[in-house]
Amino acid sequence: MKVVDFLKKKSEILAQHQFDLIDLKERIPPALLDHWSEFLNKANNIQIVNWAREHQFISIGSSNNKISSNKTTVVAKPIVLPEEAQKLLTQLSKQINEEIHIGEWMTIDQERINQFAQVTDDQQWIHTDPQRAKNESPFKNTIAHGFLTLSLLPTLTDSVNPEEPAYPSAKMTVNYGLNEVRFLYPVKVNSRIRAHTTLKSVTPIKRGLELVKEIRVEIEGTRRPACIAQTVLRLYF
Repeated sequence: MKVVDFLKKKSEILAQHQFDLIDLKERIPPALLDHWSEFLNKANNIQIVNWAREHQFISIGSSNNKISSNKTTVVAKPIVLPEEAQKLLTQLSKQINEEIHIGEWMTIDQERINQFAQVTDDQQWIHTDPQRAKNESPFKNTIAHGFLTLSLLPTLTDSVNPEEPAYPSAKMTVNYGLNEVRFLYPVKVNSRIRAHTTLKSVTPIKRGLELVKEIRVEIEGTRRPACIAQTVLRLYF
């Protein structure tokens, strides 16, 4: 088969399988998603070349792009961090897998549960009907919504205190999302909870840092945690 015919055939195959890019995006680590748009813009230009390189028709690293079987090493361009970000990276890198914060106790009363139920339209009786919960619930009392506990993580971890910001050198802090959440034990009404935060990773990104933290929500007097969540935070400088 001629090289031109081969490239044409592969181009047609790739055009019919655009869903592979969607699948690829789901597998990309959060730290690389900033570059997804750039990747899509270049994808059509590099796909055919990659197929040719795989079949040893051309070498991307060759100076004249002649047919060759030479192998190519791709070197990623390093991220240059602002000075304040580099200082924080150095500091946080020493705290990986360490518990970096224990929050204050917070009481979850019925009023707070009812307010959350009203805002979210989740009026299940196990949350809002104390009498029925006493008679029918295996917990013999109302319990907090799991998402109520989750929504309180910024407060429980002191992440939203404007007077004492956790990272004062950062110009902007963004809650980027969650990698994993598990609700392991119900929070009964009038229980007290607090959060334990462990730093799992810190990664340079464009103009800043990405922090992954594991947050364990403790229930006072209970061995099992209410919730364990892995949060993703981005700091921009």
